[in-house]
Parts: sequence; structure tokens; C-alpha cells
Amino acid sequence: MVISRAAAKLNLLLDMLPPDDLSSVLPMLEAVEFPLRLQLHRQGEIIAFVYFPTSGMISLVANLIDGTQAEVGIVGREGMLGSSLLFGVDTPFVESMVQMTGAGLKMNVNDFRRLLDSIAPFRSQVARFHELLMAQVMQTAACNGRHGLEQRLARWLLMAHDRTEGDVLHLTQEFMAMMLGVHRPSITITAGILQRAGLIRYASGQITVLDRPSLEAACCECYEMVTSRHFALLGTTLK
Repeated sequence: MVISRAAAKLNLLLDMLPPDDLSSVLPMLEAVEFPLRLQLHRQGEIIAFVYFPTSGMISLVANLIDGTQAEVGIVGREGMLGSSLLFGVDTPFVESMVQMTGAGLKMNVNDFRRLLDSIAPFRSQVARFHELLMAQVMQTAACNGRHGLEQRLARWLLMAHDRTEGDVLHLTQEFMAMMLGVHRPSITITAGILQRAGLIRYASGQITVLDRPSLEAACCECYEMVTSRHFALLGTTLK
């Protein structure tokens, strides 16, 4: 299947490539679906494909020795999975798991490496996104260590909302608890606070963002810091 320019442009990293360079990238891409909880990269395993999401959201998840997991970063249509290959690192430190269903484009690692070597703007965009991802991961670590769960949940919902068409997020309390590294009852209580304040509506695995400006006000500074870094590096915003 030949990938069209319109399909590739749903991913912002690809969308920012000059037209001639995008023409060189298109033949290397293949359309894929992202069902819920699909593992795209496994911790410590050789990367075979890189992925450019066009919808949905991918969680970068750290696995702990006691079997628990915690989210350390997310990737959506702003970027890609596998940017560490730019630096010669072909085994991920964390796993990548689909958190919200969607779709994307995949590319064979060998093709990806050839394009990095032959197309300077492509290499530059991958490097800029990787820096943005590292900024997000570092700010998430600071946020998790210093800010309360209400602020952290607000930040996380804003990031998910940025990567979703519309205002409805299909997320269970169990999944949110795992991603934020807390017990499920804590999510129940905290989501209830946001719901009573009129910021969200939560029912049966579905969260609807009702008042985004107030949700931003309830958040800590971490969301704005990463958003500003996004604009500084890529010149775009997600919303």
C-alpha cells in the first residue's frame, strides 16, 4: 500500500519535512493499527521497526522488579518511537505500549538508518523530537517526585487530551493508576475531586474533558514547561 502525503502529514514530525524529502520517506512507510495495550517495543529487545503515530497515544513504561509498572513518558502524533537509533542505541530501556487506540506508520530499521544518513532535515527532526521526549521524561520525573496526585492527574489528562480528537478519553481507573504509579482507590478519589469541580466527567472507563482552561489551572507548571519546550523545538503545538 502506497502511503499518501495526506496520511503522512497526520504525524507532525513527518508533516514538517520539506516536500521533496517527504517524497523520499513515503515509500519506506507502511500503515498500521494500534490496538489497546499492544507492545510496540519491548525492554531490552532489538528494535525492528520505528513507528510514527497518526492517532492514539503510546506510553513509555518502566517495569520494576516487583512486577509493577509506571509510565515515564508518552508519544502521540507529534513524534515517533525509536528515536534512540539516531545515537546508535537499538535496544529500548523501557517498553512502549498502546494506551489509547489509534493508528500510525511504521518503517523498517534499515530504511530508517539510511534516511537518517541521506536526508539532513529528517535527521534534524528526529533529533529535535528526541530532545523533546527527554525533556518530557525529565519533567515527569520531577513532577512525580514533587507534586500532588491531583496536579499530576490534571497534567496527564491534558497530555492525553492533546493527543485525542475531541474531548472523550477512553481510559480505565486501573490503567490510569498503573500509569501514574498509584493504587486505584487514589485515582477514584482524585478523579472525583476533578469531577465535582466540573472539570471532567468520568463514567465506565470514559473521561470527558468538560473545562480545559480550568483543568490547566488545576495542573502544576510541568505541563506548560513541556508544552513550551515543544513549541521551541518543533514550532508547533498539539492543540
